[in-house]
Amino acid sequence: MKTLIAALAIALLATTGTALAADPPAKTAASAPVKTDAQLDLNSASREDLIKLKGIGEARADAIIKGRPYKGKNELLDRKIVPESVYNEIKDQVIAKQVAAKPGEPKKKKGGC
Repeated sequence: MKTLIAALAIALLATTGTALAADPPAKTAASAPVKTDAQLDLNSASREDLIKLKGIGEARADAIIKGRPYKGKNELLDRKIVPESVYNEIKDQVIAKQVAAKPGEPKKKKGGC
């Protein structure tokens, strides 16, 4: 009788242990928020792409394009192109990539000769 109880206990522990050690089920696409890693470049995005951003309409998209190039996305606030509330909505969706100089092309200097 003791061996039967011991065998049942071992079997129960073996099956329970593997069930507890299994990975939790992955979240489905419907339950997980969708976050895209691709950020929209303020210096090269089309007008249509800019308009897709929350709070950016035709006039603001035109203002963003007119203000190019940007050194950083915070310049949208510094130059008063968008209000802070709109900036807070889009800041994680945009980036201001810098255009690298072509090899052999001299760097532009500010001012002077």
